Amino acid sequence: MIETLSSIWAVLPITVFIGFILDQLIGDPRSWPHPVVGIGKGISILESKLNLGPPEIRRRNGVLLTILIVGGSYLFTWGAISLANIVHPILGVVFSAYLIFTTLAGKSLLDAGQNVLIPLLKRDLSEARTQLSWLVSRDTTNLSEGEIVRGTVETLAENFVDGILSPLFYAALGGAPLAMAFKAVSTLDSMVGYRNDRYEEFGWFSARTDDWANYLPARLSVPIILLAGRLRGMPVNHAYQMWKRDASGHPSPNGGNPESVVAGLLGIRLGGINIYHGKPHHRAEMGDVLHPVNATDIVHCRQLVQTATWLSLIPTLFVAYIVTTYIAI
Repeated sequence: MIETLSSIWAVLPITVFIGFILDQLIGDPRSWPHPVVGIGKGISILESKLNLGPPEIRRRNGVLLTILIVGGSYLFTWGAISLANIVHPILGVVFSAYLIFTTLAGKSLLDAGQNVLIPLLKRDLSEARTQLSWLVSRDTTNLSEGEIVRGTVETLAENFVDGILSPLFYAALGGAPLAMAFKAVSTLDSMVGYRNDRYEEFGWFSARTDDWANYLPARLSVPIILLAGRLRGMPVNHAYQMWKRDASGHPSPNGGNPESVVAGLLGIRLGGINIYHGKPHHRAEMGDVLHPVNATDIVHCRQLVQTATWLSLIPTLFVAYIVTTYIAI
């Protein structure tokens, strides 16, 4: 195992770079095999067997679920790369890069934003609501144009961390196995990390693990997004003030960092009232209203996220180089 890990570390910058470029070029072809599908099926099977009994049992079983899925994803990925390396070291590099590529969502995130933007520009609010419903858990049935834009911008901002920066960060630290372990954490949170009767106890540890895993990347996202804003000619000083004022008010310990900065750079206010299962919930406001929210904000947000994504590659490759130089020796 040590020899396999050393081989993974030795080619970290190469595999991270190739995986990143593949994501930018290809995105997420639905016809291609995807490890996250397997992770999701594993979660579903174990959830049906473990999410039973009184609250204290389900709470304990939730910890077991997280350990099994995250640990299993890491070990399975490591084993697959080991077999590829046995066949040929180049195959190991290619397979590692491919697996890192599957953990990234850079192009697909921008495409999702575009899918909402296109009907908005055509004044087809019904289709825009439908497209947004694929991205958020809130009720989109009666959203106005401004609320559709707000939901899209919030999704782009928060998922810059979850779908781009965090998997890149963990790929740089531990290659495809660690990136896949993070993807397992993220998938667990999206499937069982809810505060409702079914998952309040069972999913608590999965949700907390996701918070811990994204803690550092979420804070690294602030200077990266601010720099992207500077390159885009946006009001960086205002955005920094919005981050200091509003980030801590977000219900997530991490989500307020990218969202408050993006709100400040765009000059809009995020947060407010969202409808979940017919009930209104107030989400802390982020940013000040410098202009009315409109579809152009999605355009600017996509450009901002795209620039921030490419900027993220620089520190990621630097970390990968450090790991390769000082750990893989």
